[in-house]
Amino acid sequence: MIGIETLVAVVIYLIVGGLILWLLWWLIGYVGLPEPFGKVARVILAVLAVVFLINVLLGVIGHPLVRF
Repeated sequence: MIGIETLVAVVIYLIVGGLILWLLWWLIGYVGLPEPFGKVARVILAVLAVVFLINVLLGVIGHPLVRF
């Protein structure tokens, strides 16, 4: 059984992580990288976001992909 404290911590963790990833996404667009580099940077950021989300969700059940 997952406690309410754990769920609140996970939601806060996801909000802060999402805010950081959104800020990086905005920064890439604001800087205006040339097209091949901008696309590569966005793809890398999207892959990092997916890995972060999977790690958080698997961490709730006790088996994260990466332990920091």
